Amino acid sequence: MTADAAQQERSAAGPDSPPGNGLRRLPGVVRLIIAVIAIWVLIAGIGTLFQAFAYYPQYFPKLLQGLLAVVLGVGGAAAVFYFINMFVEALPDRASGKILPYAFLLPGVGLIGLMLLYPTVQTINYSFANSDSTAYIGLGNYATILANPEFWSAMINNLLWLLIVPAAVVFFGTIVAVLADRLPTGAENITKSLVFLPMAISFVGAATIWGAMYAYQPAGQPQTGLLNALVTGTGGDPVSWLSQNQLRLNSLLLMVILIWLQVGFGMVLLSSAIKGVPEDTLEAGRIDGANEFQIFMQIVIPQIRGTMVTVFVTLVILVLKVFDIVYVMTNGQFNTDVIANLFFREIFANSQSGVASAIVVVLLIAVTPVLIYQVRSFRKEEAMR
Repeated sequence: MTADAAQQERSAAGPDSPPGNGLRRLPGVVRLIIAVIAIWVLIAGIGTLFQAFAYYPQYFPKLLQGLLAVVLGVGGAAAVFYFINMFVEALPDRASGKILPYAFLLPGVGLIGLMLLYPTVQTINYSFANSDSTAYIGLGNYATILANPEFWSAMINNLLWLLIVPAAVVFFGTIVAVLADRLPTGAENITKSLVFLPMAISFVGAATIWGAMYAYQPAGQPQTGLLNALVTGTGGDPVSWLSQNQLRLNSLLLMVILIWLQVGFGMVLLSSAIKGVPEDTLEAGRIDGANEFQIFMQIVIPQIRGTMVTVFVTLVILVLKVFDIVYVMTNGQFNTDVIANLFFREIFANSQSGVASAIVVVLLIAVTPVLIYQVRSFRKEEAMR
């Protein structure tokens, strides 16, 4: 074969086709069939393997599961995209150019649909069914939860969490960010690291730590909890803190745990925003005779308001889903229940999947306006850049 003939063959195969690639030399219809079969086999095979991990874990040691998940997850994804590309290239040129961007979006969109959209739709569907999801009962589950005093108690507690925790995180995060910003670089880094450190602790771990802080022993016995040790050390009687429902004190004590965990998150974002405030505006305020407090309130705060809103909205979404802390500390006893813990108890302890689904739908409805607001705020910020 002459050099010109070889060049013509490569050109006919496509500009990106490597010489000697047998698959690309096949007719387009054959490549389409191969691509479709390969994609189906890969997706089905990977899905079956992960189902085997879930249903027969005794046959797959944890280390082997991890290695297979990494190798097959990454390698399988690469293979899927390879055959998607083959499928698109086998189409006529006009169709190929139009379909290519959407073809590469398809796996991600499909995964989101499988993991997020399908469970959401199915949960809404189950909320209209009976306890074992075998027959529809209309709005019966919603009538049940709305007539349940425990549901309204959980709603009130969630409202208190919403009012207190996000505002407290923004407040303390801003204070820590401002004060740390005035320290020398080395001291600033150490301070911020210590404040951020609780973010590395799980909610369950944090609840266990603070459980030791709130621990209660009857009067006359040594107090292992820090709070009661301080109370008895000053001559007072030990207090069962987590059963104190006056003014929802026990719920407030649980909120302290989440605030402690999330202040570092707020501090990092707010500190970055504060450092981004132009120095010229600060100097202009000082020249006009403003003191540091006035500069902070009238110059710094307006310029970091967008970041403060972002932190606040993020915490609102987190608080609406709070579960671990309440479950570990009180399991909803002593009037500390929240929506997520009530759902957990209904579906696993009471085997009421319909009622549990209705509770989740109510939570979804409560979260949706916050998500819409956050998306709109993000779009406005992007438009202003």
